[in-house]
Amino acid sequence: MPTIWCAISGHGYGHAAQVVPVLNELGSRVAHLHAFLRTTVPASFFQGRLRVPWSLQPVTQDVGCVQNGPLDIDVPATWEGHRNFHATWEARKQAELAAMRAADPTIVLADTSYLAVSAGKQAGIPSILLASLTWSEILKSLDRAAIDEGLLQLIRRCYLEADMALRVTPGLPLSGVTNVLDISPIGEPGDPRRDELRAGLKISTEERLILIAFGGIPLESLPWQQMERMQGYCFLVDGIPPLSSSRVHSIAGLPFSFKTVLASVDAVMTKPGYGTIVESVACGVPVVYVRRHNFAEEAPLVEFLHRYGSGCELTRRDFLSGNWQPAFEAIPTAKPARQFLPTGAAEAAELLLPYFQ
Repeated sequence: MPTIWCAISGHGYGHAAQVVPVLNELGSRVAHLHAFLRTTVPASFFQGRLRVPWSLQPVTQDVGCVQNGPLDIDVPATWEGHRNFHATWEARKQAELAAMRAADPTIVLADTSYLAVSAGKQAGIPSILLASLTWSEILKSLDRAAIDEGLLQLIRRCYLEADMALRVTPGLPLSGVTNVLDISPIGEPGDPRRDELRAGLKISTEERLILIAFGGIPLESLPWQQMERMQGYCFLVDGIPPLSSSRVHSIAGLPFSFKTVLASVDAVMTKPGYGTIVESVACGVPVVYVRRHNFAEEAPLVEFLHRYGSGCELTRRDFLSGNWQPAFEAIPTAKPARQFLPTGAAEAAELLLPYFQ
């Protein structure tokens, strides 16, 4: 049976959102493909999305960044997390290596786990990096005074062990990685069901429906009172609002997938994260975004949004205070003129296919 070892970062859902379409495309070309998912991303994310047979092993693949909510990186805690991770590096690598040899996969696909790349190299299994960033690029962009050069060098050496890297657009250059091939954006945009969604929520066609989606790291709070007073707008949130509201609704329990909801709203409020930005642009849905400022991947995502889609920045202060309406009014209602199709998954599948022949 052809198998693929998928090491997926658990830092949010963006990395899993890149891997799943590639596996779906590869599964349409490779009969009986089975995916071993090594990740702390919950199984619920893959259910209904991943169309090839899969099994999940909830093993930490990397640290990424330690965050206080979706907008703030705790820089000291991030470096401390990496030091702790690497304090047991050899034991982690040997455990990954033993599990990998037992599974005997055809290839290793890592987004963006350098642990799996290094283990795959030692096991003699072709190891491919699929990523829009490397953690070495992210870490070096944080507070310069906090950088641990020894750790950075170790991480860079592991990335160098990849046989090939597929750089997903938009993204960072994957600096320091050899044999890098560029591929188009990856996404699986949903089909819009705007009228059905509005009917189910019992909201009028005149009201603008806004999805608030900050990815896999949840928000602790929102300015509920200001949202309730915002005439002409309704909101969809992940989780249950603290008070019953005719203006704020939960996406939990809706008979639609998240992708369908995203494709069916008038705008999305989010941080610049890969999956939400690419799929919003693919669906022609405007984006109101709140920057993190010290996350290096943010710049290419924002540039991509303004080149192919439409969006407006909301300052952190206005986001926290609930002063949202000026940003909503600033985004155009017409569809962007420059549409694109996210064909990166098909391109990646074609590049991976020779390993299975």
